[in-house]
Amino acid sequence: MNNNEISRRSVIKGITSSAAILAAVNLGSNKIIAQETKVQSAKLKGRIKQSVSKWCYGKIPLKDFCKSCVEMGIGGVDLVGSGDWPVLKEFGLIGTCTPSHGLPVGFNHKENHEACIKSVRDAIDKTSAAGYPNVICFSGNRNGISEDEGAANCVEGLKKIIGYAEEKNVTLILELLNSKVNHKDYQADHTAWAVDICKKVGSPRMKVLYDIYHMQIMEGDIVRTIKENVEYIGHVHTGGNPGRNEIDETQEINYKAVMLALVEAKYTGWVAHEFVPKRDPLTSLKQAVEICDV
Repeated sequence: MNNNEISRRSVIKGITSSAAILAAVNLGSNKIIAQETKVQSAKLKGRIKQSVSKWCYGKIPLKDFCKSCVEMGIGGVDLVGSGDWPVLKEFGLIGTCTPSHGLPVGFNHKENHEACIKSVRDAIDKTSAAGYPNVICFSGNRNGISEDEGAANCVEGLKKIIGYAEEKNVTLILELLNSKVNHKDYQADHTAWAVDICKKVGSPRMKVLYDIYHMQIMEGDIVRTIKENVEYIGHVHTGGNPGRNEIDETQEINYKAVMLALVEAKYTGWVAHEFVPKRDPLTSLKQAVEICDV
């Protein structure tokens, strides 16, 4: 496992960094402005709502990162815990996807249901109170379980919590990950398998997190898959393949075409950048925003 994956797993398990709301100085009038920082935002077309996963930019202080996000026209930050939400609020950003339980231990084994549901319920409460949209969840690793049994267990477990998500106006998103390179043995590694779970759970609050990088590795055919399954896609992640780095011409996915497909399919959720920059991180992020602003 590489350091990038270790970082992401630690994020998913829950981020509890504290953040105090500080006053900001309005240089134009020398007045103190509490809880709100005035930053000029880039003018984007807005057909794709863009977010970004903070774990990919761990060395940048959160306040500096949020300021840069606003300047680029990014509207939210992905996979940050409630302890960091006051800083997001200060900059007018939202938490676009709340972490809950961990990656390997998920809903595909019945013995995990109680712990997973407790974690998801807590995340739903916090997400709903903040007015944010999504809580992430995971199938977990196979650990010898069959595809059919793992799917049936996921449906059973998710049905126990989906009513609460509906009540709180929060969407549960089951993330698709590759089991070939980064997450060996992870079960939700194909779109059809995860979408079938959503159909059987039978709620508009049960969706998949379609990670373009992961699904390019596992099955390709990204544009067709998006168009055929957009009803069940509640969140999207980006990343260049191979390497999970920049989404520019250095990798194989045509991100402009993929974004246009999302627009054509009338996708209305968030697209969160989740790539690990190899170059200057904020320069790469700004380039990604521009590529996806179709």
